[in-house]
Amino acid sequence: MDYKNAGVDIEAGYQSVELMKKYVKDTMRPEVLGGIGGFSGAFSMEKIKEMEKPTLVSGTDGVGTKIKLAFLLDKHDTIGIDCVAMCVNDIACAGGEPLFFLDYIACGKNEPEKIAQIVKGVAEGCKQCGAALIGGETAEHPGLMPEEEYDLAGFAVGVVDEKDLITGAELKAGDVLVGIASSGVHSNGFSLVRKVFEMTKESLDTYYDELGKTLGETLLEPTIIYVNALKSIQNAGIRIKACSHITGGGFYENVPRMLHDKVHAVIKKDSYAVPPIFQLLQKNGCIDEHVMYNTYNMGIGMIVAVDSSDVEKTMEAVKAVGETCYVIGEIKDGEKGVTLC
Repeated sequence: MDYKNAGVDIEAGYQSVELMKKYVKDTMRPEVLGGIGGFSGAFSMEKIKEMEKPTLVSGTDGVGTKIKLAFLLDKHDTIGIDCVAMCVNDIACAGGEPLFFLDYIACGKNEPEKIAQIVKGVAEGCKQCGAALIGGETAEHPGLMPEEEYDLAGFAVGVVDEKDLITGAELKAGDVLVGIASSGVHSNGFSLVRKVFEMTKESLDTYYDELGKTLGETLLEPTIIYVNALKSIQNAGIRIKACSHITGGGFYENVPRMLHDKVHAVIKKDSYAVPPIFQLLQKNGCIDEHVMYNTYNMGIGMIVAVDSSDVEKTMEAVKAVGETCYVIGEIKDGEKGVTLC
């Protein structure tokens, strides 16, 4: 009897590391110390000494049951982008710059090619936001997970000068809400998605005219990483007063998180076109509109609040990095909360 007979293939682990090294290498930043494969990742803090009061911000998350679609379609090279996005978008909401990222993959059986494809996606996400992939873990769990399945989670650390933290404290009546478009469902609400649509390869491979692609392609579309959009706004000299990443809980849970106790957000639902996937979901699942806005991003993945005099420059800055945005509402005096009208 040996470890391989017990279900853990050490050699497959070594092969996975070798296959992923080329992707990890492309994410390196000058601050990364040491090579790939050590017991920990080392990152120099020398650069942040330039800040007056450097403040670390962090985020951790996974991709939820969206991962089930990757299993069904046997497509594993984009789910890692989702994992990075869910972590670094939260860091960006605080005004932070992501510095480094670590991933954790738990699998029933280590299939080196599949693991390398997952990490390829993680590395791509890191490249999109400028974070270094400085470490990770692939854990083989025979008997605990089915051989063909895995789970993916991540952890990111960023930095922001304390004076540049986005806290919402400066919000006042008359400030404008600019919504930055999502790429679709992103990585939230997939437990409901899987109840509405039949989860078979045949169903996911079905082409829908209103989507312009198959259902599977639409649902697996990676989450947008908003780091560069927010950085572009800041580099334009604009003070982002508050920011909300529209994830699980949709508008009703996430928008209030950007507000202080004496202001109320008002969002106009007709200020932008809701993407067809949400209309299809609502129709096929007979889902109440309030539930949709309380579960999904409905086409807006990030909301920033800026002074009314900065709206045009804000939209120009977002468009300059290739993202789409809309004026979707405003801040009013009142009890903390959000009204969709």
